[in-house]
Amino acid sequence: MSLPACFASPDTAPAALPLVLVDPGAFEAWRGAQPAAVAAWLEAHAFSPKSGAPLLVPGADGRPAFALAGVSDAHDPLALSHLPSLLPAGSYRLSAESPVKPEAGQALLGWGLGAYRFERYLKPGRTPARLVLESADAGESEAFALLKAATLVRDLVNTPTEHMGPAELEAVAVRLAQAYGGQCRSVVGDALIDQNFPAIHAVGRASHRAPRLIELNWGDDAHPRLAIVGKGVCFDTGGLDIKPADGMRNMKKDMGGAAHALGLAQLVMALKLPVRLQLLVPAVENAIGPNAFRPGEVLATRQGLSVEVDNTDAEGRLVLCDALTYAAEARPALLMDFATLTGAARIALGPDLPALYANDERLAADYLAAGESARDPLWRMPLWRPYLSYLKSNVADLANSGASRMAGSITAALYLERFVPEGQAWSHVDVYAWNDSDRPGKPAGGEAQGLRAAWGLLKARFGR
Repeated sequence: MSLPACFASPDTAPAALPLVLVDPGAFEAWRGAQPAAVAAWLEAHAFSPKSGAPLLVPGADGRPAFALAGVSDAHDPLALSHLPSLLPAGSYRLSAESPVKPEAGQALLGWGLGAYRFERYLKPGRTPARLVLESADAGESEAFALLKAATLVRDLVNTPTEHMGPAELEAVAVRLAQAYGGQCRSVVGDALIDQNFPAIHAVGRASHRAPRLIELNWGDDAHPRLAIVGKGVCFDTGGLDIKPADGMRNMKKDMGGAAHALGLAQLVMALKLPVRLQLLVPAVENAIGPNAFRPGEVLATRQGLSVEVDNTDAEGRLVLCDALTYAAEARPALLMDFATLTGAARIALGPDLPALYANDERLAADYLAAGESARDPLWRMPLWRPYLSYLKSNVADLANSGASRMAGSITAALYLERFVPEGQAWSHVDVYAWNDSDRPGKPAGGEAQGLRAAWGLLKARFGR
């Protein structure tokens, strides 16, 4: 398998410069053991391993002998993520004499995440520094699969809606199915009504781009069944309850849940997790038009519950409820969903912490432990059922929103839970899927959040 341009092999980069990594806490002892010329060079350049800036150190001939950088946590995949853009262009290899030795997979993942740039519409920028991968099968490793999945999520979220509508999301699912031996089908347009997905149809019917439910199936029927659902609202105007300009600006990312679901499905298939996978993406555009669904309408759902539309901008839960109902009909061992569902989750937890909801204590604990292990944290939020009163309707079984702005992320999760059968293990992740600014390993734009945590959970639960 070909590797991204930020990587090299020993054969293609035989003269790669050694990269020495030092722990800031042990730096003074390391510097004291270096030749006087090296110590003098470090002092002259006021090198500090805490700054993040690497330094090229010359040899006796004046040419660079090695590169030096500080690493505080060798187990953090982002520990090396600043180096591809800060080191001068060229090839580098992890030095055998380095005091800090990250595991090869962590180095690959962090370097690749740090080198990522979305350049579909740009002239190529500066070539990132390259890391030499010593293993001949690095392209088949779990770390490389994680990098590919994260890159897929970022690319999908970053792509403008013009080129990432419901049909384009379907094309991605078809491509994955073809690549890994799965089967993909879609229920499109008015066929959603015929096949009893009325809420998905209602949300997407005003767009000139037909709504659809995308379904990918993969794996052996003898294995435990895993269902993954992702919110695929390819653009969200808010509908007739239209968003203000600043709220609509980045709504190309409202299919971030679908991107996470597709990325996780790719991981499951690429690494051959022994499960029977069902991936579901309700893909729509929440548009404004003569036939847009209206506040006050009562919508049917696949489960049979009637839903009053309190706010057309609470559309994600409407498309998800039909997909969750359908997924639960097959009684999976685990049902997971991902959605850029509420601004309330960001107000509560900020942009970096996805909100985790789960109806099973062990599932929640395992999910959080996987996130901690992968340095990919989530924060558990409560399914506080008394707050269902905020979704009370006088004309339907429940409303999709309510007058109160209290507990917005919790009430959205509680809405979804109404469509999950009693006893069905289920998790819901309310994810931002976005970086507001550039940080090492986290470029501004689309982001995979909680993806490594989700994979760690699945590997622990279903791995051989």
